[in-house]
This record gives sequence, structure tokens and C-alpha cells, in this order.
Amino acid sequence: MARTPFIGVILVLFLVAFHMLPIGHLWAQVPGTAGHEHLTEVACVDVPPGEKRPEFGCFNVGTVTGLYFSQASVYWHLRAFPSRKAAEAVKSATGIVVEEDGRAWLSEFGPRNAAPRGGEAIAVVGPLELPAAKSYAAVLSYAVMRPGDNSRVHTHPGPEGWYVLAGEQCLETPAGANRARAGGTMTVRSNTPMEPNVTGTALRRAFALVIHDSAQERGIPSDWKPAGACSR
Repeated sequence: MARTPFIGVILVLFLVAFHMLPIGHLWAQVPGTAGHEHLTEVACVDVPPGEKRPEFGCFNVGTVTGLYFSQASVYWHLRAFPSRKAAEAVKSATGIVVEEDGRAWLSEFGPRNAAPRGGEAIAVVGPLELPAAKSYAAVLSYAVMRPGDNSRVHTHPGPEGWYVLAGEQCLETPAGANRARAGGTMTVRSNTPMEPNVTGTALRRAFALVIHDSAQERGIPSDWKPAGACSR
């Protein structure tokens, strides 16, 4: 029985040699091989209710529409609560409550000094410079990605902000590379071509928020070509 793994390896090598198995499949079959196939061109997606969410990727977890702001920029206030009930109890009509990583999270939007009540203050992200629009929508996403993974090159018709829960990320735009680690934040202006990358050696978990013109889609692909600034 001790020879079984060795025989399995020989079989895999035989199939590859005679083009009966793609060579990329070899690394998934040979015991003890480290590494993973990188996720590339990832887009944040909706997960239908009741459907199991994949282990890795970017997922839209909360949306609010019909937002109106009198100021040209707003701040994203992120707070943590021990339960959804506690977060819902203080949520405004335009707030977003989600449950991730064993905690409930409340997102509210407004002036820098207009922090919501209760919970633990986690981050104030901004300013998020708003484009002119009749009304806005806010979409909160949660991403779990591995070192070497990256998102598709894209733009948003509104600003985006991030809060990094674990690991680190690098955002490449035409202006260069911007990096953030666990506990850090970053922002980018509307209509900016970008490519988020997961850097470092740890699993990256992060919230991302896009506030956009509600008459437009949350994001669209871009033909801008990154220069690889995040890998330098």
C-alpha cells in the first residue's frame, strides 16, 4: 500500500507525456505540490439567496439605493457589532448591515463627524468624491483572495473605498501603485481605470464600497493596460 502514491504519480506523468492530460492539471495531482491557480480578472458578483458562496472571490453583500447627498464628498463609517440585531437597532434608513467573519458590520455614509451610534469604531474611509448625479446607490462587497490573485481591469461611475481586514492589497491605476495592509484603507476617484492585486504572503480579506450614479452600472471593464507597478 505504501507504493500507491508513487504509482499514481507515474500514471499522471504517463498521461501528460502522451497528451492525455493537460500539463496544468499535473500540479493539482502530484502529492505535496505547493501553490494554487491564481484567480485573475475577478469581478464582484451577486450570490443568489440560498446558493453556497465560493471560498474565494469578491461578492456583493449589501446594497442601498435612493441615496441623496447635499455635499460633494462623503465618508464611509464602518463599525462592528456583536450581533446583527445590535447593528440593526442603530442603523439609519440608508445604512447597510452585513455579517462576515463572525461579526456584524454597519456601514453609514455622510460627513466625517457624523459617526453612527454604538458598536466599535473600525474605520472612517474617505473622502469619497461624488460625481454629479440625481441619486446614488451604494454597493458593499466582501472579498477573500489569495496572494497573486487580481481583479479585472475596470472603472466605476463613482468613488470606491476599501478597508483591509487581513493580508495586503495593491491598487494599480494610471497614477501608479497604492498599497494597504490589514487595518488600512484606501480610496480611488470615479472613472479611474484600476487593477486591484493581492500582494504579500497572507490571505487577503477586505470590504470594498462603491457609491455610484444610480442610473449607471456599478462597474464596467476597461481596456487600460496596467504596467505591473504592484509587482515591483
